[in-house]
Amino acid sequence: MRRLGQLAERTPAGRERYVDLLRALAITVVVLGHWTVTVIGTDAAGRPTGRSALPDLPWAYPLTWVAQVMPIFFLVGGFANAASLVTRRERGGNATDWLLDRAARLLRPTTALVLVLCGGAAVASLAGVAATLVRTVVWFATIPLWFLAAYLLVVPLTPVTYALHRRFGLLVPGALAALVAAGDVGRALGSEWYALGNYVFGWLAVHQLGFAWYDARSAATLDGPRSTAASPARTGPRTTRLPMSRRAGWTMLLAGLAATVLLTSVGPYPLAMLNVPGERLDNAAPPSLALLTLTTAQLGLIVLARRPVERWLHRRRPWSVVVAVNAVVLTVFLWHLTAAILLVGALDAVGLLPTPPAGSAAWLAWRLPWVLLLTVVLAVLVAIFGPIEARTGRRPDRAGRSGARGALAAAGFAAVVYALVSNAQTPKEAPEPLGVPVVALVAYLAGAGLLRLLRSGRAGPVRPGHPD
Repeated sequence: MRRLGQLAERTPAGRERYVDLLRALAITVVVLGHWTVTVIGTDAAGRPTGRSALPDLPWAYPLTWVAQVMPIFFLVGGFANAASLVTRRERGGNATDWLLDRAARLLRPTTALVLVLCGGAAVASLAGVAATLVRTVVWFATIPLWFLAAYLLVVPLTPVTYALHRRFGLLVPGALAALVAAGDVGRALGSEWYALGNYVFGWLAVHQLGFAWYDARSAATLDGPRSTAASPARTGPRTTRLPMSRRAGWTMLLAGLAATVLLTSVGPYPLAMLNVPGERLDNAAPPSLALLTLTTAQLGLIVLARRPVERWLHRRRPWSVVVAVNAVVLTVFLWHLTAAILLVGALDAVGLLPTPPAGSAAWLAWRLPWVLLLTVVLAVLVAIFGPIEARTGRRPDRAGRSGARGALAAAGFAAVVYALVSNAQTPKEAPEPLGVPVVALVAYLAGAGLLRLLRSGRAGPVRPGHPD
């Protein structure tokens, strides 16, 4: 707690605190969304099972427009990645060392989850638990890793995509959105393969908007204590700055909402912005044009709320809470479904697990105590594993040749992404005694190990940094 207080007090005056709040809020909404939308049942053998309740709750589909916050995470990720990359270069560092520090922040807590789950799976398999059941439990616990795979694909591209942003500005997310639309057309014609690129193009488009936000913030800081809207900026399609005026905010909000309504009513896109099993199309996996128009509306709302919220965050108490959450935010995200598994297992063991039908009065009444109990379990997990993330520091900036190390770092990221995607694509009923495919586990450990080895090759003590 003392260290978190020191971090809060040492926050630079020019830091965009709003970004940190949005990151914390986005992860909190994801966690609460997964917990509240889950319905617990039993299989033929009487064992607990879990699934999404959304197919039984069509009245809740409009609520998914609020619950779908993954674009916000990529937006603030773009801002944070641009800010840290620019700072690293200004201090004489290079993109490879920046990337290795980013990898440490993301992979240290992730590796802890993977090792604990695989270790537990191995123990269960040796105790005689069926490999298919072991896989099902681990598959559910590793659902958050599919999203992390998409983010780990975007991060190493940052040095290139930020250079494109500086050259072509907002034309880049526009071109990426056009590619997403083209992928949607192919998907509508009956081939999902045409839309596979949307996993990259869609999230990259949102990530690029984070760059534009960073440029707008940087311009305002350099221009002095004036509003971002008043700072000089290039006009035209190649501007690199996100418009931050209230007029721009209202325009993005209303235009984004109108476009999303049209695409989901007159157009072919489903109303729900989260995965609904059985739907012909999915707006989030991969990202669709409708999700990008909703992102535009969300961005408008963010712009409108930014100035009063930023002032509020300069108070000590709310900012200290934001710093504390961000110090373990990835740990919260990674372990929140494991918390659900542990709670279900404990309640089932003592015969107190309720299994009301989705949407029933009993199911709705169970949401509040269910979330409260899960919060307690997750708090214990965060207390155990949170320090792994909180203590991840940034090493001193060093300049040097990065060609070979850059290629090796890219290979490390590629191995990790392959492993996470392979695990997500493996059926949950597959007989995997370690819970994840052996090839995927080997690839993950090799990639994460290589990235750690490259990072530890730099001399000098680790210097704690502000969560970003």
